[in-house]
Amino acid sequence: MNETMICAVGNVATQPVFRETASGPVARFRLAVTSRYWNRDKAMWADGHTNFFTVWANRQLATNATASLSVGEPVIVQGRLKVRTETREGQQGRTSADLDAVAIGHDLARGTSAFRRAGRPDSPQASPDRPEPAWETRPGEGAKEPEAVEPSEAVEAAEVADVAEAVTATTAAEPAATAQQSPEPAMVT
Repeated sequence: MNETMICAVGNVATQPVFRETASGPVARFRLAVTSRYWNRDKAMWADGHTNFFTVWANRQLATNATASLSVGEPVIVQGRLKVRTETREGQQGRTSADLDAVAIGHDLARGTSAFRRAGRPDSPQASPDRPEPAWETRPGEGAKEPEAVEPSEAVEAAEVADVAEAVTATTAAEPAATAQQSPEPAMVT
């Protein structure tokens, strides 16, 4: 499909408006994008023309954008550009540029942000009554039925076994490694 995907960097111009529709949550806000250029006469940066986009977000993006964005905050929006022209009786045609957002985030070049993962209420939770079995077998042990142990004990036992293997492998490999480190002349071509 031929769509015009763009990435716009600007400031939130209006407070996001949230609506619950039959097809799911929808949010919209205006984004102001101002170009900047170096003015040689004044030896400083100057503001150029400002473009305004109406940003549309759907589903979980709409919910998160409404909760996260405020007027004046610097954001980056990636989405599909849609240019619409409306004509009304007795009036000149009006053109608007909309962005159907795929991703929205704060511009970290101009400030900091603290991310919080949104909860998923409909996702199944792990059952606490059935702990994970210890599936690892130690060297020299045959495959046997896993024992039911607490998850923290299984992790601790696996870490101890990994450290013991690493120490054994390192001490066994040290004499061979030093014998192989004899300097060889470099060939220059």
